[in-house]
Amino acid sequence: MAEPDPTRVVADADVLAADLLVGGDARDALDIVRSHSWVDLVASDALLEDCGAIVTGLADADLATAHRTELDELRVCVEHPDGDHPALASAAAGNAAHVLSFDDRLQGASAGAHIREHVATSVKHSAAFARLFDPERLWPVVGDGEYSGPDRDPRS
Repeated sequence: MAEPDPTRVVADADVLAADLLVGGDARDALDIVRSHSWVDLVASDALLEDCGAIVTGLADADLATAHRTELDELRVCVEHPDGDHPALASAAAGNAAHVLSFDDRLQGASAGAHIREHVATSVKHSAAFARLFDPERLWPVVGDGEYSGPDRDPRS
């Protein structure tokens, strides 16, 4: 199994929807991704469809469509077989090191060991990612020169 790319992040549908509708930990985590052009959000169409269903159910279809358009512009699109868990399959197809999810069934040592039998990724709560992911510390592995900080506005 190949080593996952530490600059690639998958946000499960619940995190993507919470980023839009609630903010908080989900927004803090995804702001890190949006703020750095060299950190990629990886997502399949199935994952974004799940997010759209959540947003439509909690808000409305127009907001879900607008959100999908924004996510399409931001993401690295991957494909995976139908029936796979969209976030985990996106991580596998996109070689992502990080999966952000609020689903307790995907977190913890036992779940992590089972998941890593199939894909080399780490599932964590968005609050843990926002607290632990350090772009400055990762920069020497992926970039040249001094880390200059975020290079994009997360709100644009």
